[in-house]
Amino acid sequence: MAQSLDGYIAGVNGELDWLDEIENPDKNDFGFADFMLSIDALLMGKNTYQKVASFGFWPYEKTVYIASNSLLHIDSELADKAQLLTGDLPEMLLKLKSEGIKKVYIDGGMLIQNAIDLSVLNEITVTTIPVILGNGISLFGTSNKKTKLKFESSEVLLNQLVKTKYSVIVA
Repeated sequence: MAQSLDGYIAGVNGELDWLDEIENPDKNDFGFADFMLSIDALLMGKNTYQKVASFGFWPYEKTVYIASNSLLHIDSELADKAQLLTGDLPEMLLKLKSEGIKKVYIDGGMLIQNAIDLSVLNEITVTTIPVILGNGISLFGTSNKKTKLKFESSEVLLNQLVKTKYSVIVA
């Protein structure tokens, strides 16, 4: 998950244009392709799905599951690439597990917040972009729960981004 230095994943209206400002002349994928090979599926929230669907191309080869109780259907051109899941997050994860899916990448601010509150995350990887947005959609939002993390690794990418990996300490 990418975030600004002040912890936002998007602008107030979901803008991601600040991500396009990263100088990346060699089109480095920052290990994303290798990461995608290490997971079985993606689970993303409705807002994240709608944002990605608006890009004009679908960036995932793995099946993407859309977590939503209000979305009625998946765009027809993505019907073979994405599936709709309803219910609460534990129910969705059980359904995925029953289908043999073990390692799930959870994407989307609200879904990540829910996963943290429910203690279902094993690790968190955050890539910090050197920009201060000032306001927007927060990566972690607010929570009544404290979650302890253990630092695993940190890597500087393109001499400007900091990718940090943490494991979640289960209390």
